[in-house]
Amino acid sequence: MPELPEVETVARDLRGAVLGRRFEAVDVLRPDVLRTPPADIFRSLLVGQSVISVDRRGKFILLGLDGGDELMVHLGMTGHLVVADAAEPIVKHTHLRARFDDGRELRFDDARRFGRVAYGSRALLESSRALPPLGLEPLSDEFSLSEFARVVRRTTRSVKAALLDQARVAGLGNIYIDEACFVAGVRPTRRCHRLTRVQRERLHAAIQTVLRAAIVNRGSSVDDYRDVWNATGRHQEVLQVYGRGGQPCFTCGTILRRTTEAGRTTVYCPHCQK
Repeated sequence: MPELPEVETVARDLRGAVLGRRFEAVDVLRPDVLRTPPADIFRSLLVGQSVISVDRRGKFILLGLDGGDELMVHLGMTGHLVVADAAEPIVKHTHLRARFDDGRELRFDDARRFGRVAYGSRALLESSRALPPLGLEPLSDEFSLSEFARVVRRTTRSVKAALLDQARVAGLGNIYIDEACFVAGVRPTRRCHRLTRVQRERLHAAIQTVLRAAIVNRGSSVDDYRDVWNATGRHQEVLQVYGRGGQPCFTCGTILRRTTEAGRTTVYCPHCQK
């Protein structure tokens, strides 16, 4: 599933591609992709609106519209949000096409159909749970060491389980939790309430370092992720532990251990991480 760096890359690309553009036509090819409202109402509300902002909240993309509402997109596991010329053939599993006034389209395709689209005010999106409660944004000013410590000290769950909880820290997933834990020297299986002050400090810094590096590299294309222009990211080329279980650690040579934590495949170095 695309995580914060991938979603942030898409949001930044959209900012440069669609800000100021007006929706002229909308074609909902698969109505069940819409969380709210129904397809006919969705079309009538979106047509004529112009994009005035593009933001990200956790793993959600939010296009602000001049009428005051927002178009929300969650990519799910295999979703792609692309900008294409209206004359280009559509790819398989395209569920939504929204044409702009410049002849290009915003298209959403999703083979496994775990992604979703919604339209409405922020209050409506939140009250309908289309946009669920989300925790700290790890690249924002609110992600202070004290706030991070408050979040992780209040649970006996493992570090992996706690950081996967989007209501605690928004945007993290399997890839970047494993990577941040490696950089911090903390095992993802370690219980949060047993972290020392120094370990919390290292983990807090590592989360931000890993996410920023991944954004610079335009995300990790370890599976289906593509950006707005259908290009792959580069960060998969420098991942330290994710997907490398059974291989030697780049730092010490110890064989990386693969386990399951919080229902997710988890990889760590038994020598470098404590």
